[in-house]
Amino acid sequence: MHIAVCIKQVPDSAQIRVHPVTNTIMRQGVPAIVNPFDLFALEEALRIKDATGATVTVLTMGPPPAEEALRKCLSFGADHAILITDKVFSGADTLATSFVLASALRTLNERQPLDLIFTGKQTIDGDTAQVGPGIAIRLGYQLLTYVSKIRELDPAARRLVVERRAEGGVQVLQSALPAVITMLEGGNEMRFADMPGMFRAARQEVEIWNRDGAGIADLTQVGLKGSPTAVAQVFGPKPKAVKAQRIEGATPAEMAEAFVDKLFADFPQLEGELLAHLDQLAGQDSGLAAPQGENA
Repeated sequence: MHIAVCIKQVPDSAQIRVHPVTNTIMRQGVPAIVNPFDLFALEEALRIKDATGATVTVLTMGPPPAEEALRKCLSFGADHAILITDKVFSGADTLATSFVLASALRTLNERQPLDLIFTGKQTIDGDTAQVGPGIAIRLGYQLLTYVSKIRELDPAARRLVVERRAEGGVQVLQSALPAVITMLEGGNEMRFADMPGMFRAARQEVEIWNRDGAGIADLTQVGLKGSPTAVAQVFGPKPKAVKAQRIEGATPAEMAEAFVDKLFADFPQLEGELLAHLDQLAGQDSGLAAPQGENA
């Protein structure tokens, strides 16, 4: 089996700051990490490798420093890594990104046929969840989104069974291979890199593909030219001017009474509106009671 895992290097969202004047993300001094959701996808691919002896290739589209993220994945146990980087890819939205990744995966498939492609459910810097489905559509592969667990995998029969989280429960789906899977968080736990894995990742060559290496001839579909959407502004939420208030009371009833008193004190019109509404309801109840009394 040959499994590809698409990852992305993203800024650590816990340390992102927004410039107060330009309203753009300040990346200086913010550490870059592997997108956390992609690590769940990588772990699932590595578990299949452990069980079947599959080959795992990780790839990403990004600037040259994204090579560090790929080496991190190699240290966990991935076999090969490919960095797709070219200045013409700059400014890509999810449509252009999925085009580049699908083209690279098509080229990779010609070298060694692909059986599965994993992505995380979304990235923490964009939260669109569009790249995985975009890859599947462009390649014509089966698409399985929000997968929490792979129940069965039969490479010989070219099929797999997965659990997919859905509203109100869990769906159990059977699909043919090849397929694109977007993994949810929590279905597994990422392993730790051991010392031999770290040494191997440091020594191993990461393949660098530009537009030609990825098999891209139409430059109108990549970068800014191939991106119908653009980020107009990035801003952080303004801090609330009103601080939280504490309601005191010895019993729940006293606390409830104190809360209502405080609510009416802060919003005087609310008490009048509430009383008027109660009077209206009382009038409706009395109107309904009259005919019953006459029939009795």
